[in-house]
Amino acid sequence: MSVRVRIAPSPTGNLHIGTARTAVFNWLFARNQQGKFILRVEDTDIERSKVEYTENIKSGLAWLGLNWDEGPFFQTERLDKYRQAIQTLMDKGLAYPCYCTPEELEQMRETQKANNQAPRYDNRHRNLSAEQIAEFEAQGRKPVIRFKIEDDQQILWNDLVRGKVIWQGSDLGGDMVIARAAEGDSFGQPLYNLAVVVDDMDMDISHVIRGEDHIANTAKQILLYQALGGKVPEFAHTPLILNPEGKKLSKRDGVTSIDDFRKMGFVAPALVNYMTLLGWTSPDGEEIFTLDEAATKFSLERVNKAGAKFDWDKLDWINSQYLHNTPAEDLLTALTPYWQEAGYEFDVETQKDWLLELTALISTSLTRLTDGVKETALFFASDVTLSDEAKDFVTQDGVKEVLGAVISATPDNVTEDDAKGIIKQVTKDLKVKKGLVMRSLRAGLTGELHGPDLIQTWLLLHKKGVAKSRLESLFNSL
Repeated sequence: MSVRVRIAPSPTGNLHIGTARTAVFNWLFARNQQGKFILRVEDTDIERSKVEYTENIKSGLAWLGLNWDEGPFFQTERLDKYRQAIQTLMDKGLAYPCYCTPEELEQMRETQKANNQAPRYDNRHRNLSAEQIAEFEAQGRKPVIRFKIEDDQQILWNDLVRGKVIWQGSDLGGDMVIARAAEGDSFGQPLYNLAVVVDDMDMDISHVIRGEDHIANTAKQILLYQALGGKVPEFAHTPLILNPEGKKLSKRDGVTSIDDFRKMGFVAPALVNYMTLLGWTSPDGEEIFTLDEAATKFSLERVNKAGAKFDWDKLDWINSQYLHNTPAEDLLTALTPYWQEAGYEFDVETQKDWLLELTALISTSLTRLTDGVKETALFFASDVTLSDEAKDFVTQDGVKEVLGAVISATPDNVTEDDAKGIIKQVTKDLKVKKGLVMRSLRAGLTGELHGPDLIQTWLLLHKKGVAKSRLESLFNSL
C-alpha cells in the first residue's frame, strides 16, 4: 500500500505547536514509509479564515523543515465536490433537510438539560412529509442538511496508537449536520466532517494521524466513508500536549504559535526535535537528532497513549545543545536579526571577523538566541555602568593602583600574549593577588565581576577601540 498522509490546518489562526507536532508525526511517518506528505488548507470557515494565517502556516512548516510533497489544496476551491457528495447521500436516503430553527433547537437542549439528559439532536425532522416540508418552505425556513446516524450502530476501528476503539451510534449526538443552511437553491457551506471525508477519499489518504481530541469525529467520519462508498483509512490518534498540571495545554500556559517560538529565540532544528519527543520515544533512547535521523527510527507503535507534558526546561536544554554546536558563521547569521532588533549598531560586512569572534565567545553560554542580546550588550554599548556588586568591589584598596598599572602597561596593539603578560606583570609589581587584578580589569571593561572569558573580552573591546577608555573612565572616577 502506498502511504499518503496529510496535515490539514484551518487558517483561523497562526500555526500552533499542537498542529505543528501533528505535522511532525505525519511527516516522519511518510518519510519512514517512503510515502507522501500532503498539505491541505481547511478554509471552509469563511468568516474566520484569513490569507495571512495561511501564509503563516506555510512559512512555519517550511521553517521547521516539514516540506510537503503535494499541495497546498484549499477546500474553498473544492465546493462542487462536497455538494456532489451531499447530493449522493440525499439520493441514497442517508441525508435529509432539517428545518429546525435555532430557537427550537435551544428549547430542545433546555428540555434535555432539565431531564438530566445529554444534549443531542432528537432527529425530529428525519421523516418529514411532503406537506410538512412545503409548510416549512412557505415559512421561509432554510434547512441544514443532516446525515443519519442510527443509535444502534456500532463503529469500531483498530487505532494504530490506541488499539481497538468502539463507539455506539447513540453516543454521537443524533443525526449530524453536514451542510449549513443554503443561501440560494444549492446546499449551504459544507461542514468539517463531510468535507474532510470527501477530501481524504479524493486524495487517497491511507493514514489519518491526528490528536486524540478527534476520536469522536473519527467515529462519525467512518460512517460517512462507508455511506459514500470510500475506503476507510487507517487511524492513529496521538496524545494531547498537556501543561505541567496534566491539563490540556492552552494559551494561559504560555503556549504560543510557532512564529512566536521563533521570536523567543528557539531554532527550528531544536524545536522540531523537541516536538518529536512530545509523545514519541526513540528506540535507542536518543534525545538529540535531526528530522531525517528521526524518520529512520519513527513508528506509530512507539507513540504514547498518555498525554505529553510540555516542559520548557527540556526545550531550553535541547535548544542550548544546538546553539552550542552551531558553527560561528551560522550562529552569527541567526543572531544578527536579534541584535538589529535590539538597536545595536554594527556592519556585518566590515566587522565580520570581530562579530565572529564575539559570537564564538558567547556561544557556549546561550540557551536561546535572545540570550545573545543580553550577553553582548556590553560589547555594543558606548560605555558601561557598574553593577551594585562591582561598585562595592572597586572601593577596595588597590583597585585604582591596579587600573593605573594596567593602563600604563597596555600597548597600542594588544595580543592575547600581551594581555596575559600584563596581568602577570601587574600582579608581580604591585604584590597583589591575581584575582584582584582580574576583577578590577573586568569591572572596568564590563561593569560586572562575572562574565565571559576575560582575555577574549578585553581583546574584543580593544579591537573596537573602547577598552582603554573604559579603564581610564573607571580609574578617573575612583
